[in-house]
Amino acid sequence: MRNPKFKTFLFFIWWSFFILPSVNSFHGDSQILTWVKDSQLNDPNGKLHDWVLSTPDQSPCNWTGITCKIQNQTVISIDLSGFGISGGFPFGFCRIRTLRTLYLADNFLNGSLSSQVLSPCSRLQEINLSDNLFTGELPIFWSENLEILQLSNNNFTGDIPLSFGRMQSLKVLSLGGNLLNGNIPSFLGNLSELTHFELGYNPFKESPLPNEIGNLSKLKVLWLTNANLVGEIPVSIGNLVSLQSLDLSGNFLSGKIPESLSMLKNLEKIEFYQNQLSGELSESLANLTALLQFDVSQNSLTGKLPEKIAALPLESLNLNDNYFTGEIPEVLASNQYLVQLKLFNNSFTGKLPANLGKFSPLEDFDVSTNDFTGTLPPFLCYKKKLKRIVVFKNRLSGNIPESYGECTTLNYVRMGDNAFSGTVPAKFWGHPSFQFLELQNNHFEGSISPSISAVHQLTGLRIYGNNFSGNIPEEICRLENVTEINMSHNRFSGELPFCITDLKLQKLDLQGNELTGEIPSSGNSWTELTELNLARNRFTGEIPPDLGNLPVLTYLDLSGNLLSGKIPQDLTKLRLNQFNLSDNKLTGKVPSGFNHVFFISGLLGNTGLCSPNLKPLPPCPRSRPATFYVVGILAICFLLLIGSLIWFFRSRVKFGRKTRRPYQVTAFQRVGFSEEEIFPFLKDENIIGTGGSGRVYKAKLKTGQVVAVKRLWGVKPETDAVFKSETETLGRIRHGNIVKLLMCCSGEEFRILVYEYMGNGSLGDVLHGDKFAGSVDWPKRFTIAIGAAQGLAYLHHDCLPAIVHRDVKSNNILLDEEMKPRVADFGLAKTLQIEVGDGDRAMSRVAGTHGYIAPEYAYTLKVTEKSDVYSFGVVLLELITGKRPNDPSFGENKDLVKWVTEATLSPSPEEGIEDGGNFCGNLPQIVDPRMNPSASDLKEIEKVLNVAFKCTSAFPINRPSMRKVVELLKDHKTVRPS
Repeated sequence: MRNPKFKTFLFFIWWSFFILPSVNSFHGDSQILTWVKDSQLNDPNGKLHDWVLSTPDQSPCNWTGITCKIQNQTVISIDLSGFGISGGFPFGFCRIRTLRTLYLADNFLNGSLSSQVLSPCSRLQEINLSDNLFTGELPIFWSENLEILQLSNNNFTGDIPLSFGRMQSLKVLSLGGNLLNGNIPSFLGNLSELTHFELGYNPFKESPLPNEIGNLSKLKVLWLTNANLVGEIPVSIGNLVSLQSLDLSGNFLSGKIPESLSMLKNLEKIEFYQNQLSGELSESLANLTALLQFDVSQNSLTGKLPEKIAALPLESLNLNDNYFTGEIPEVLASNQYLVQLKLFNNSFTGKLPANLGKFSPLEDFDVSTNDFTGTLPPFLCYKKKLKRIVVFKNRLSGNIPESYGECTTLNYVRMGDNAFSGTVPAKFWGHPSFQFLELQNNHFEGSISPSISAVHQLTGLRIYGNNFSGNIPEEICRLENVTEINMSHNRFSGELPFCITDLKLQKLDLQGNELTGEIPSSGNSWTELTELNLARNRFTGEIPPDLGNLPVLTYLDLSGNLLSGKIPQDLTKLRLNQFNLSDNKLTGKVPSGFNHVFFISGLLGNTGLCSPNLKPLPPCPRSRPATFYVVGILAICFLLLIGSLIWFFRSRVKFGRKTRRPYQVTAFQRVGFSEEEIFPFLKDENIIGTGGSGRVYKAKLKTGQVVAVKRLWGVKPETDAVFKSETETLGRIRHGNIVKLLMCCSGEEFRILVYEYMGNGSLGDVLHGDKFAGSVDWPKRFTIAIGAAQGLAYLHHDCLPAIVHRDVKSNNILLDEEMKPRVADFGLAKTLQIEVGDGDRAMSRVAGTHGYIAPEYAYTLKVTEKSDVYSFGVVLLELITGKRPNDPSFGENKDLVKWVTEATLSPSPEEGIEDGGNFCGNLPQIVDPRMNPSASDLKEIEKVLNVAFKCTSAFPINRPSMRKVVELLKDHKTVRPS
């Protein structure tokens, strides 16, 4: 039997070597963790609340985000991703000698990463710092053990250090979404263990994809989208035998798709869209039997779709925006997996395969702008999955299949500009999930089914240019989210439902029908209506005077009807760029506001109209004796006096005395006035503006301070939403380029917002009004552009959560006495946090103003910062051209973006505008002549025009962030002598 002392000695050895180190370790680890939490991190959400030392020997293994090794209870992993923590890089974590994994992604960590700071972290195997706010150059990593390095979506700049090529154990390298602006180095081809290689969305210098990329034989994911790649795809790409996902989209790659690509038997996804690839699709690509997604859209590819490629079991096939020809192989319809088929903007011909959709769970079908003939495939929705049918601009004919009426999943339909005929199935009108319905320029007939009342999510209804007839059903008034209705050039008859004024429309076009009765009185509705066209119908009665109260109406056409009576004086309050009352039976004197040569064509054809100075209208008869007017003036004065007294006493009753205060007041700034000083200014003579949400009054207080007061339209859910959005947004943010909300006041019958006063009104007034346009030269406009961009960049990048304005336009950019801009009107603003929480419901209807709305918004109803970027791009074009976004001079179905794009295209179609196309020689025809720009101004304008085109790209992913827009504008600003 062994000596007991020897047993004791063995136990001491075991305790010293195995138990004691682990106790010391987790005791030391706990202290390190709590020290980092207290000294290096800010934890505003309290996610690290359990990181507390209650006993000296407490283990941290049960703390939030901590993982320990089971055998000896040592900390091996820290994962605080998405905790909302901030501060600099917490290098103290690396003092834990056993730590191997550090995940700090999706937080607000900032500052730079130096090699000295990272030197204690050389033992780490996995580092994830993605989606933070780190800046500066990439650090030099010396770790030989590092396997995963993820630094994407930060603000790193400069080159990729040479040390990155020495990390031989690296399996994952993710640097996407930064500001790296060097070359893509060939030494990254040395990383032989790499499985994931992600460098997309960096402004690298133009360079080819290194041939050494073929050395990465273990690579599974290659993601180099938007990396400024040029030249041809290297043949060596065929060596990546393990590759599953290949994304080279959004670059400038040219030449043919290499044959060697067919060697990648494991490839599941090819994304080559938006490049300059040419040639035909090789049949050898049919060897890629594992391929699920194939996207070569937006290139210059030619030829036919090979039958063998069409036979692949693809989930998505995107060939749009190329030069493909020929017919679609019938074998495509046999695919059992096809979910998405996009063939639009090509030159395909022939009939569509009759069995498309019969065997596959098709959801997205877009073959628009081709030369297809025949009928629609009847089985597109056979699997009850179809969401989008887009077939406009072909030569398709026949009826809409009855089976489409049973397709309850449909939410987006565009069938315009074909040769369809017959009646639309009754059930088709009433799909509750419809968000957009476009049937224009066909030969449809019949009436609109009352079942349309179920389509509550519909935002756009375009059925013009058909043979629809019958009455417009009252059920159309239940389309609570619709913003555009165009039923023009049909044969609708009967009276227009008066309830149509309850809709929140922005455009209503019913011209060229057989409608009768009176024009509905708008009352206080239609506050968002910008365009009203009822021309060439049989409307009778007088023009409703309250049309003159529509706050944002700029297009009014009532010509070619049977309207009688006088032209209401109230119409002169409108700021119209299109005005037409011609060919009616109007009588009396033309209101003085319309006695201008601009309005002549819109008044002709009314034999009873007269004007003292507007030829060729006849002069008005001599006025009645002066005594008649004296009596009239006295009567008016008497009525005004009585009215003023009634208003005064009602106001006192409404607003009450100080002791009663039947309303709630909130001050957001230090103000030297009370709400009772504001109320007396809320009368017509103080109105300085009218918008979709209410009227704005100017109030000059006893102290001499001038403020702007917005009184919202009534008290209803819509105005309460605007009121809440304005107060919650402006009440918590401060920026020199965002208008200041001073206070708000709400009672049972009113909602009032008080702002700082902007002496020069809105940018829209300046550009499109008469008062200031001539004095706003290009340097001033450029300064306004930079200031407004800075305000929006603050909302997108410096507010937590980020704020999306949703109604960026020139009328919502205000100018102070020194022409300094302030972004205003946050009634539609949303935080991205709300969008995520509320989903589609939060964005259930199109918000914003036509002409400024991003193209994708109309059918996705998804709002991101890129929606604001598009709208700001339109504002830049306004500043350059001086034209409104929907100026009538552009012609039908054309807006400012399309007009400028067409006007500035160079003769060579290969030179894209976004790619720096040559449009300098075409500048004079688009630049606002009132600016009289100098040669240096024109150079600056050309560069800003390039920024505008980037902002208004049809693809949100190609638009820069507002922070980048500010940088681009500042980079282009010319230094002028003071």
